[in-house]
Amino acid sequence: MPFSSPGMRRTIFTADGYEAAEAVVDQLADQGFAVEHVAIVGRDLRLVEQVVGRLSAAKAALSGGGSGFVLGAALGVLFGAWFGHDGPSLLAILLYWALFGALGGAAVALLGYALDGGRRNFTSVSDMQPGCFDVLVDEGFVDEALRRLGSAGVSTNSPTTSRKEYSHGQSGRD
Repeated sequence: MPFSSPGMRRTIFTADGYEAAEAVVDQLADQGFAVEHVAIVGRDLRLVEQVVGRLSAAKAALSGGGSGFVLGAALGVLFGAWFGHDGPSLLAILLYWALFGALGGAAVALLGYALDGGRRNFTSVSDMQPGCFDVLVDEGFVDEALRRLGSAGVSTNSPTTSRKEYSHGQSGRD
């Protein structure tokens, strides 16, 4: 269940980092606020793709073989538990499936590398990074949340409190 109830939510706090937004929600929880009416929303998302190396046919085969080995070993454990009645047959089943998985994974990875036609000869890691985090509270609970944060000495950035409203399912962009 992604949201607690239908309706509008208001931003009571905007932070540059997740930890600051999390600290506000933690402060609300410490004050006895019903935190099921709170959400932390990352805004202004950007995709950062860090290139980590060049991709060659050998690296593609090695990566595919490693993934296939793990999958094959998992299947080997399952089939070995089902059909292996003694130690040597269990080990033989496990090794067979692990080897079969490694060879199959390497073949599939090489085929994918060849079909790619050199358009993407590098490996990378992708990460979504929000520009800021909003702490949102269900409309009927905004005043109570602000009061509890105020009594705890937490300063909210109230100019955004009255302006930014989100209904469930909206992107929240201005």
